[in-house]
Amino acid sequence: MEPSPVASPIASPAATPPDSTLSANHVGSALAASEFVEAVEFARLRAQAARYLKPEDLERLEAAYALATQAHAGQFRISGEPYVSHPLAVAEILSQWHLDAQALIGGLLHDVMEDSDVTKADIEAQFGKIAAELVDGVSKLDRIEFKTYQEAQAENYRKMFLAMARDVRVILIKLADRLHNMRTLDAVRPDKRRRIARETLEIFAPIANRLGLNTLYRELQELSFKNTYPLRYRVLAKALRTVRGDRRELVAKLMTNMRERLPAWGVDAEVYGREKHLFGIYRKMIEKRLGFEQVLDIYGFRILVKDIASCYLALGALHELYKPVPGKMKDYIALPKANGYQSLHTTVIGPQGMPVEVQIRTSEMHSVAESGVASHWMYKEDNAESLTDLQRKTHNWLQSLLELQSSSGDSSEFLEHVKIDLFPGDVFVFTPKGQIRNLPRGATPVDFAYAVHTDVGNRCVACKINGEMRPLRTELKNGDQVEITTAQHAHPNPAWLSYVRTGKARAEIRHFLKTVQQEEATHLGERLLSQSIRHLGLHMADIGSIAWDRFLKEFSAKAREDIHTDIGLGKRLAAVVARRLADLQDEQAAANGEASASKPRTPTPILIQGGEGMAVQMARCCRPIPGDPIVGLLKKGQGLEVHLNDCPILTRNHSSERDRWIDVEWEAGTERLFDVGIRVLIHHRRGVLARVAASIADQEANIQNVNMESDRGAETIIHFTIQVKNRPHLARIMRAVRHIPDVVRIVRERSGDKPADKR
Repeated sequence: MEPSPVASPIASPAATPPDSTLSANHVGSALAASEFVEAVEFARLRAQAARYLKPEDLERLEAAYALATQAHAGQFRISGEPYVSHPLAVAEILSQWHLDAQALIGGLLHDVMEDSDVTKADIEAQFGKIAAELVDGVSKLDRIEFKTYQEAQAENYRKMFLAMARDVRVILIKLADRLHNMRTLDAVRPDKRRRIARETLEIFAPIANRLGLNTLYRELQELSFKNTYPLRYRVLAKALRTVRGDRRELVAKLMTNMRERLPAWGVDAEVYGREKHLFGIYRKMIEKRLGFEQVLDIYGFRILVKDIASCYLALGALHELYKPVPGKMKDYIALPKANGYQSLHTTVIGPQGMPVEVQIRTSEMHSVAESGVASHWMYKEDNAESLTDLQRKTHNWLQSLLELQSSSGDSSEFLEHVKIDLFPGDVFVFTPKGQIRNLPRGATPVDFAYAVHTDVGNRCVACKINGEMRPLRTELKNGDQVEITTAQHAHPNPAWLSYVRTGKARAEIRHFLKTVQQEEATHLGERLLSQSIRHLGLHMADIGSIAWDRFLKEFSAKAREDIHTDIGLGKRLAAVVARRLADLQDEQAAANGEASASKPRTPTPILIQGGEGMAVQMARCCRPIPGDPIVGLLKKGQGLEVHLNDCPILTRNHSSERDRWIDVEWEAGTERLFDVGIRVLIHHRRGVLARVAASIADQEANIQNVNMESDRGAETIIHFTIQVKNRPHLARIMRAVRHIPDVVRIVRERSGDKPADKR
């Protein structure tokens, strides 16, 4: 939580006695009391850390506490507590996870770079490079560098994730930081409280889940729910307390039955009852649209056994005791989740028809489920061969973050891809060699291909699922065997973005398309510009570097390639760029006393096809079509807008900008279709609209939009937006419609009013 600029209530004027001597004593006593509390908190942290750290590590921890106290001196939290209480709490949470001394030092110092004059170099000099990197990875970026809060946050997360990819302790410190902030969120104003809670639910809770920190994951969800919807939280909590009393005897009976039946099957087990979390109950009510009284499985049970064989034996005993619910049994032991979670899940029908969820696991599995990577991660660099399966999976995921960074265009896009991958996969599929791939529900063969390798994804052309050819957009199901067919010259299809689910696939497709599109656009733009230069009697070699430099400076471009790319993408017109370059070259030649390299020329109109992409837009106010006399308006950053010569909007709003008017003409043989509006006044009789529409269609014109005005007695006005090839085509349509007996008048609309949508 950020330090508050407001002083602690202890030193507030309202609490100050009138006697200045007493006031000083009062404040001094308060400060002494806060120092005593901090000392007690650090003593608790030290005692916790002393259980597993070496004496020399404890000495470094004391030095870090001294630096944190000095750096945060005079700073207070919004609640009024001395700010150093926050890093102390963060370090204590890390010690509960049994993290090493470097992580605890990082926790104590995680805010000093942001809130004081302490630098990364200072931390490195006193505590070493690793501690300094951890603190730097957690520190926020300066928001002054960014235009919006969202942009700053996205870049902040990008930095954090990349630091996390290098050292997982970065995110563990950040998670402990967020947990303590969430626990003490009551002092924050409501709007900020809700924003932080939503951020926690979207980013930090899924990260905790992805790293296997189940206890932390649940607590962050509960605290987020409490601070986002406080009233709903209180109502559900009250309802749960009531149900708890009503079902106490039933739960006790279930637990007794299990404890008696398991030993009869030779299973030595511990049985625990557990109450479902409020957020889980609330989410189930929302997703399934249930009332609280309809959510029956608010209690669950956990059975801990000594080994894997006992897990399956306990499952058999349980299913013999109570009938299982079909389709509700999940084996996460044979197929662990991506975060290393292993357990058997089953739902049985207990007494009085109440569904009961039971989890069966070994003690080691339980430790991983509760603490995940925090208690099992090794911080050595030479442990590649000794990595456990959980560590290897976590390492692979962290490395994938670096791949996402290289493929993503900006921080917001990177964060979008990471968010997609934060939610655990539910689909297990197999490669042809029998290897298991874990993918999110809804994933497709394209996601599978990119999960295997980026090159496989980029060159994917077809797939077989369970030996049969299937479309690439097919959703994969548990147990599917997937085989990808590749081709040497294949490349990603933009349509894949509409159905891929993984962040890796989405990032790689976008990266490829951006790279290829830009390269192709640059080459295309260069050819178009060269062609336009030749039309002016010049060659590209005739345009000197001085003319190019002046042009780049005039249009705020960095290099010629940027101009070529803009032309190729349709953001600039090749003819306009060529004409300006020729003018600049002539000016330079005149300044040097040289003859112009270009042929004498008179201004020639730019030919318009209407299909030039973003560079040319037909004005919506007058909707010109081939055959109309036209003029172009060059709009900065928007390309060329084509108007009718007599467009009232152009003359009224842009008459002072005639220097940006450009002579344009229609290119002969233009084949594309253009939108145009017509207004038809008809006698209000049955079937007349159908006859008018049929008449338009008979003339090979598309109807884009129809809107009818309110009835005017016996007559009605119908507005059509139709697509025509040119002015003669429109004339034929209007003649055909005019011959319909019930049509009173038909005119072309040029008012600039956009027809209303058909309702």
